[in-house]
Amino acid sequence: MQYALLIYGDEKRWQSRTDAEMAENHVRHQRFMQLLQQRDAMRGGAELEYASSAATTVRDTGGDVTVTDGPFAEAAEQLGGFYLVEAADLDDAISLAKALPEGIVEIRPIVPARG
Repeated sequence: MQYALLIYGDEKRWQSRTDAEMAENHVRHQRFMQLLQQRDAMRGGAELEYASSAATTVRDTGGDVTVTDGPFAEAAEQLGGFYLVEAADLDDAISLAKALPEGIVEIRPIVPARG
């Protein structure tokens, strides 16, 4: 089954990291991706522009569509990236999420294609 591992973190803390801290974080993500590759579990993923001001929200409220700058909701943590992984079950997805180097990880099952 496929799961999205959505990585959230504190935008201000992320922006205040030193170059050395950023480099170490990238090394840790590379290790995580190697773990996924060893398990043939990597299906996709990307780092997102971490500044929440880069987000644009399109909202359809039943016929009236609005476009606003910024994220859908104000929150203490912002979505910074995601991995799409193959896991045997939720427990397996949780074990993968625990191996991520930082942040808060929300795990969401992917709905299989219908058809």
